[in-house]
Amino acid sequence: MSDIDREVIRTIVETANDHFFIVDGEGLVLDVSPGAAAVYGMARERLIGSTVQRLEAEGVLKPSISLEVIRNGKPAQLMQVTGTGRRVIAEAHPVYVEGKLARIVSRSRDLTDLQLLQDEYALLQKRFSEHLKRSQGGGNAEDGQLEAALDELQVRSDVMRELALLLKRVAPSDATVLMLGESGVGKTAFARQLHRWSRRHAGPFVEVNCGAIPENLFESEMFGYQPGAFSGAARQGKAGLLEQAEGGTLFLDEIGELPLPMQTKLLKVIQDGSVTRLGDTRPRRVDFRLVVATNQDLARRVESGAFRLDLYYRLNVIPVTLPPLRERREDIPALVEACLERLNQRYGQRKLLHGSTWSELMGGDWPGNVRQLENWLERAWLSSPGDLIHSPTRAETAAPVAVSSPDRATAAVPTLTQGEGLNDYLARAERSVLEEMCRTLASTYAIAERLGVSQPSVVRKLKKHGLRIER
Repeated sequence: MSDIDREVIRTIVETANDHFFIVDGEGLVLDVSPGAAAVYGMARERLIGSTVQRLEAEGVLKPSISLEVIRNGKPAQLMQVTGTGRRVIAEAHPVYVEGKLARIVSRSRDLTDLQLLQDEYALLQKRFSEHLKRSQGGGNAEDGQLEAALDELQVRSDVMRELALLLKRVAPSDATVLMLGESGVGKTAFARQLHRWSRRHAGPFVEVNCGAIPENLFESEMFGYQPGAFSGAARQGKAGLLEQAEGGTLFLDEIGELPLPMQTKLLKVIQDGSVTRLGDTRPRRVDFRLVVATNQDLARRVESGAFRLDLYYRLNVIPVTLPPLRERREDIPALVEACLERLNQRYGQRKLLHGSTWSELMGGDWPGNVRQLENWLERAWLSSPGDLIHSPTRAETAAPVAVSSPDRATAAVPTLTQGEGLNDYLARAERSVLEEMCRTLASTYAIAERLGVSQPSVVRKLKKHGLRIER
C-alpha cells in the first residue's frame, strides 16, 4: 500500500462520524478512531494495544462486537452500552487472508443523542396533550387549518386530534416519521395529511406498499434501471420510485415486509442521500421526506433477525401510534357519514342508514378498524334492496365458500385428480377459493380480512393466479 493510500485511510477513519476499531484475529486492538475516547471513556492510546477480551471484562465494551466475530467468524450487529453509559449500535466485519481470520473492522454509532431527542419528543407530546385538553378551541388561522384537516380525516376523538396536532408541529421538518398501528387504522390518510402540511406539499406523494411488490421486482421498481440493465427492461430505462419522490414525500407502507437485502440498500440511500440505478455506476442525488408505516412490532422483528437494527433506529425518529377504532368510537359517526356519501356517489343512488344499524356500528370491536368498517358498510349498501340500509344478514356475512350445493362445494374444494401432485392440488384449491372471493367481496382488504392473511399477500396471490375482483 502506498503512503498516499495510507493517508487516505487515516483521514477517513479520523474524520468519520462513526467510531472505528481495527482488531487482529486474536482480539488485539490495533487502531481506534480518535472520537471513540469520548464514547468509550478511555483514551485512544490506552485502547490501542489492549484486547477486546480485557475491554469487555472491564466493562468498556458491553458486549464486544469484535469478540462476537472471533467466536462465530461472521459479520455481526448489536447494541452496546459503553462504560460511559452511552448507547451505541455497532457492526463488525471479518477480514480473511488465506482462509484465516486476520482482522476485524468494527464501527459504532452513538445513539444516545437520538434517544434524548425521542425523549424530548415524548415530553412535547405530553405537553401538547395537556394543552389541547385545556384549550376549548382557538379561533386563529392555524386552528382553522387544523379543523379543516380534521374534518377531511373524519376525526372527532381527543386522542386523534392530539396526534394530528403533533403531526402538524413536526410537518415543517424533514424528520422521518414512523406510523404505527393495527391494519386499517388510517396510517396512509395521516401520512398524506402530513405531506399536505409540510413544506414539500407542492411535490409528489409517492406511496409504496412494500409487501405488494414481488421481491424479484422490488429493486428495479424502487431504484430504477438503465436501458438494457436486464432482459425485458424498457428501452429508455426507468426512474425508480425513490427518484420519483424527488422534492416530495416517500411513503413506505408495510415497511416490516421489506426484504433484508432491500433494507440494506434503503439504509444506504438514507445515509448517502443518493441512489444508483440498476446497470448504472453513477449515483444520483435524491431529496425526499421519508414516512414509513407498519402494523408489525419492528423491535421484535429486529430481535428475530428479520429487520436491521441500524435501519430501525434510522426510521424510529418520530414514532406516531394510531389507536384502533375500538378505542376511539367517537370517530365512527363521521367515518360512516363520509363512507356513505362515497357509496351513494359511486352507485348513483341515495340511501340512508336504518336506525337499527347504529347499535351494531357503535358497539362493534372492528378488529379490521376503518377498513373493516368501510367494507361492512359497502356490503350492507349492496345487500339492501330499498332506500334504507340494514345490517347484512348472517348469510351475507358468512364465508362465501361455505355453500350447500354439491356442485359449488366441489368447485370450492377440488378433489385430487389422476396424476396430480400435492402442490398442484393446493394451487388449484387456492385459486378456486380466491375466484369465489373475487365474485363476492369488493376489495383485497375484505378478502384479507375473511382469509385471515395480510392484504399484500392477497395482492400477490391474485397476481399469481391472474385473478381480478369482479365487483
